Amino acid sequence: MTDSAGIAALLAALPDDELLAVLRTATAQRPAFARVHAALSEQAGAGEPLDAVVIPDTPHPGTGTVPLQAPGSQQVGGGFAVPPVPVPPHGMSDTPPTGGYTPSGVPTFDSVRDKVEQRFGTAQGREELDRETAAGRSVEEQWQAREDAARDRLDKIRKSMRDEPTGP
Repeated sequence: MTDSAGIAALLAALPDDELLAVLRTATAQRPAFARVHAALSEQAGAGEPLDAVVIPDTPHPGTGTVPLQAPGSQQVGGGFAVPPVPVPPHGMSDTPPTGGYTPSGVPTFDSVRDKVEQRFGTAQGREELDRETAAGRSVEEQWQAREDAARDRLDKIRKSMRDEPTGP
């Protein structure tokens, strides 16, 4: 693979129209460069020289001059209208989560665990209350009666198998 400086030197030596064609070809079918490709295609369709779209205060490559401007958008008074807001490092939150959700709207682990425990407790309480009602006791008594009948039937089957005479 060739070095970047050599490629840059070859590209710099090209006339503007050829460089435009090379850059359009290089950026085609690359989603990350879709905007660049669109701008190059627009430039090729307009037929204007490339210097026409360059902002006058933009330094030309190789001159080493940087325009003297105050930082900011230059729209209101030549500076920042609002001081910059500090941004916490990636992955760290500057404010603790409130209401069980992170600032981005994702539920916290503690809030999910609390909801699960609350639902489990509610289910246990309902089960206990159901057993204390007449209908709940009736269901429990029916279950116990079936268990007793099944146990008696199993005992009879076992006894009948023991009482059968074994073969010759």
